Amino acid sequence: MKSRIAAYFQFHRYGTNYRREIVAGLTTFLTMAYIIIVNPAILENAGIPRGPSVTATILAAVFGTVLMAFFANRPFAIAPYMSENAFIAFVVVKVMGYSWQTALAAVFFAGIAFTLLTLFKVRSWLAESIPLSLKCAFATGIGLFLTFIGLNETGIVVLGVAGAPVKLGNLSHPSVLLAVGGLLFTVVLMSRRVLGAMMIGIVVTTAASIALKVTPLPEAFFSLPPDISPILFKLDFKGALQPSFFPIILTIFIMAFLDTVGTLLGLSMRADLLDEHGNLPEIEKPMLADALATVVAPLLGTTTTGAYIESAAGIEEGGRTGFSALVTALFFLLALFLAPLFTIVPPHAYGIALIVIGSFMIAPLSKIDFDDLTELIPAFLTVVLMIFTYNIGVGMTAGFIAYPLMKASTGRLGEMKNGMWVLALLSLSYFVFGAKG
Repeated sequence: MKSRIAAYFQFHRYGTNYRREIVAGLTTFLTMAYIIIVNPAILENAGIPRGPSVTATILAAVFGTVLMAFFANRPFAIAPYMSENAFIAFVVVKVMGYSWQTALAAVFFAGIAFTLLTLFKVRSWLAESIPLSLKCAFATGIGLFLTFIGLNETGIVVLGVAGAPVKLGNLSHPSVLLAVGGLLFTVVLMSRRVLGAMMIGIVVTTAASIALKVTPLPEAFFSLPPDISPILFKLDFKGALQPSFFPIILTIFIMAFLDTVGTLLGLSMRADLLDEHGNLPEIEKPMLADALATVVAPLLGTTTTGAYIESAAGIEEGGRTGFSALVTALFFLLALFLAPLFTIVPPHAYGIALIVIGSFMIAPLSKIDFDDLTELIPAFLTVVLMIFTYNIGVGMTAGFIAYPLMKASTGRLGEMKNGMWVLALLSLSYFVFGAKG
């Protein structure tokens, strides 16, 4: 049985094994388990009840990640996107006044569009049009973005004041001290090539936090899943088909499309899954997995789903196949009944893994031609705007717009593939309709 599973997921091809894939899958889960709590908390602002939303979040993650595992055979976990859920809750519902049922219908239509474009290979054509310099920038930007999130989650870096937006956190605070100690412990383990170093670091830091009473134990470790029926299949298709709602559907589509492309390529580069031309073989499969997950997610009662950048944590632990994604999905399934246990991991514990990831994801910068400003400037803008706007979509779209402008201004348009013009126009549309401060 084991040999058949190993053959199905092509362990030999990717030089991996069960132990490595299991550790990778668990590590990915631990770094993104926060979504079980955070996504429902955000969507509650749109009027979606928190209890049913927890169940919807978990089921959407399980569906998409299992699909990624078996259909695409990639080590990427899928779950509701953080930026899109905030856009739905705070912009579409609270500011523009639409109902969450109408907003979810828009997500559904975007998922249908993703699926059709993937089946007709339009999405893969666009992905293959992206130059190597921007693909390298995606990987680096995502890594440093994760590091910035980790620094903030651990309290090592905190919000500052006008003129100095960020500053050093309170290093005497117990949670920050635990984060620094956990970070050093994890780095030492990794330098000694201990398998599962990041997972061990997360678990040990969590245990120390509980022992020192920084993190409280939950009242119960077992709970039945909340009833999902109040939000299941509650989409308002009629409202979403009004002409005035089209810009919102377009915005959701653009945001999710660009996030997914950048995340898939960035993670694939770090996992060494790209071919000699810098493309991900059979990219239609992971794209179709996230497209179908986006169709199912609003039916369950939650927002746009896609590949999660936290999958980088599992990739760093050696995850290379869909089996690690399957392990992640199984832990999400367990979370339906053990949510209090899995969500006990505090930010200062999982944040250390996010910090470490960035150090490994800056390597692709070496592949960028620093002497060619038409390649360097778009890549630079992509990386810095991802981090300093705290928005992956803003960085990517800036790169997609800057690249053709740089090539056109130097008379080198012949070096650019036609698909980049489409991405540039989509990126302009993003700033017109969707970019929010």
